[in-house]
Amino acid sequence: MYRVVFAPEAERQLVDLYKQLAAVASTEVADAFVGAIIESCESLRTIPMRGTLREDIRPGLHTFGFRKWVMIAFEVSRKRVTILGVFYGGRDLPSAFEE
Repeated sequence: MYRVVFAPEAERQLVDLYKQLAAVASTEVADAFVGAIIESCESLRTIPMRGTLREDIRPGLHTFGFRKWVMIAFEVSRKRVTILGVFYGGRDLPSAFEE
């Protein structure tokens, strides 16, 4: 089993998404949606190599979609999955990983 960790940037993105949803919908909606994203990320513990390998953006980068509007970017190393980013609403994934 792999350990799933969230990079600081991914944590910030989840907090920002929560705030946006709470403002336009409700805290209940924000709790449920962000909670489901986290649960989906945590499922990488057992199947870490799923999704799409995006070596064109960054070596070792994997992505998978969540409910049409969210792209989750992560990397897998020795028994660890690091969630690098949670991109909502069509944000430009390649530019997020430019050096």
